[in-house]
Amino acid sequence: MKLGDELEVLYTQQQIAARVREMAAEIERDHRGKELVLVGVLKGAFVFVSDLARLIDLPLSVDFIGISSYGASTKSSGEVTNSSRP
Repeated sequence: MKLGDELEVLYTQQQIAARVREMAAEIERDHRGKELVLVGVLKGAFVFVSDLARLIDLPLSVDFIGISSYGASTKSSGEVTNSSRP
């Protein structure tokens, strides 16, 4: 895709926000009284996880994991590794 090409909108901002609210309500219902940890995959999920966490009215903690299948290459090895660790 080059600059100026039109993108097709699959989901509007409002549709995404509504679904995140629905997910938060489902998590609240299913995890009330339990220890809740939201785990996101860096770097792509950090905005989603923060939006979701703000909508959940339960005590919770948030953690992230970094993974990679590229290593030092520009081509995927096909093996996923934990890139959060040295």
